[in-house]
Amino acid sequence: MKRLLALMAVFALAAAAADIAGTWKATAEGPNGTMERTFVFKVDGSKLTGETTSTMLGKSTITDGKVDGDNLSFTITADFQGTELKLSYKGKVSGSELHLTSSIAGDGGGQSFEWTGKKVE
Repeated sequence: MKRLLALMAVFALAAAAADIAGTWKATAEGPNGTMERTFVFKVDGSKLTGETTSTMLGKSTITDGKVDGDNLSFTITADFQGTELKLSYKGKVSGSELHLTSSIAGDGGGQSFEWTGKKVE
């Protein structure tokens, strides 16, 4: 019986994580106006991978990605005007809505951005 309950719990977590997989389009308000970013998430159990693209920073690979139910976190490394920039993202998925906070990893001066997005059907 314990094995059955454990197996059901694993399937429940996998089902919740599966909603995150796919393409998401998000926006955030920056110092120069609205920023746009596309996320393509791939989920394997609790591991989150994929890529993200924006007009300002180009394409970046998602690393250190984790999924816990509807919560997710990951980092990207982007090239900002010739400088390597590591950004950390944390957030939550609720149905077809995505809410993320991004910040510069390490000593980024405390600047963060609030991203809101929708799943692309």
